[in-house]
Amino acid sequence: MATSVIFEEQVEIPMDLRSLADFRRWATSDDFPERGRIDYVAGRIEVDMSPEDLFRHGTLKGEIYALLHGLVKRRNMGHLFIDRARVSSPEADLSAEPDVVFVSHQALAEGRVRLIPGAAGGAPWYIELEGAPDLVVEVVSKSSVAKDTRRLPEAYFKAGVREFWLADARREPLVFRIHHRGQSAFAPVEPDAEGFQRSSVFGCSFRMDGQHDAEGKWSFDLRARE
Repeated sequence: MATSVIFEEQVEIPMDLRSLADFRRWATSDDFPERGRIDYVAGRIEVDMSPEDLFRHGTLKGEIYALLHGLVKRRNMGHLFIDRARVSSPEADLSAEPDVVFVSHQALAEGRVRLIPGAAGGAPWYIELEGAPDLVVEVVSKSSVAKDTRRLPEAYFKAGVREFWLADARREPLVFRIHHRGQSAFAPVEPDAEGFQRSSVFGCSFRMDGQHDAEGKWSFDLRARE
């Protein structure tokens, strides 16, 4: 009887992961792989070991994080995370590591998000967010288009996430779209005449500009209008 599945000789997935609870126990254990992105979405374990494109993914994600970090810090709004911040939701049957996550002080105070501590003793340390973050950002990768654009947004909505941002620089034109909660799914925010989209989470509008340098590499400029 098989006890595990070896994925690309890099990830070993135990065969006894039959529920979100099983996956979360594995994801927060010492046996969980340190490389790659492994998500649990509606009963499916999705593994992506593809390297991150430096310019179409890495710099785009960094631009979003950099501007939001300054905004969140200046306003003392809460906590902003990039990479390896696991978000789990029993209501959505979800455990994922989004590209960027924002959790407000208010969300923590009201119990919409809980900080899940690690098992080690000593000073408090936290390894997971449970509940509905205020904002989740996904940057589309060529190896996870359907997950980033369909499966994850559906799961984030079920989890109660307030706002979802999607960015895609795989081809032109550059896509940067803010989504608010609709009646049954996330709905894109209509840009104004200057291309700015309103964020209810931050109470201001954003526009992402992108251009190619002399070598054809992307550079990005996220602008906020308060």
